[in-house]
Amino acid sequence: MSAKNEVTADENQEEKFKKDLALIEAALYVAGRPLDTKTLGYIIGSRSKKRVQQLARALIEKYRQLETPLEVLELEDERFVLQLKTEFSARVRKLAVRPLLSDGPLRTLAYIAYRQPIVQKQVVDARGAHAYGHIRQLAEMGLIERKSDGRNKILRVTEFFSDYFGLSRDIKVMKRQLKKTFNELMKKPLSSDEEYDFNES
Repeated sequence: MSAKNEVTADENQEEKFKKDLALIEAALYVAGRPLDTKTLGYIIGSRSKKRVQQLARALIEKYRQLETPLEVLELEDERFVLQLKTEFSARVRKLAVRPLLSDGPLRTLAYIAYRQPIVQKQVVDARGAHAYGHIRQLAEMGLIERKSDGRNKILRVTEFFSDYFGLSRDIKVMKRQLKKTFNELMKKPLSSDEEYDFNES
């Protein structure tokens, strides 16, 4: 191969890399939730998980260098997400045109997610009778699931919940992520024996 052809080949590879990087960025932006390597591979027309990871990690570094309010994260289960950084989300959340949930159901959802699996009665005792309506709404939205255990109903969040909020599907990891988020939002660390206040309506 001549030097000229080699240069052309390198330029083509660079252009394809930029195009694929842009496609992955666009996919994460439009999805608004974590996407796995298989889905991202389909978007760029590649079956190579290594190629997808290379591109997604390049995108992570790109956003890190830009120092914007947005960030791209790699989750534990080989998924990637484009999201607003935690320190900005609390300040601008009210500007969302159509928020997913109002404060009441959102607090009930956070309580369930952090304490799952949890008996429905415990949620109602902690959150009040209005929690019945919250639980029904959350189940209809696919954010939680209810399973009967004798006379009790056991609540836990779904994979859709994890994907929508950019959390791990592993419960232990998810709870660590939630605790970190709660600490950042409350602006102070909590010891292991302190309780998070989910009891406001």
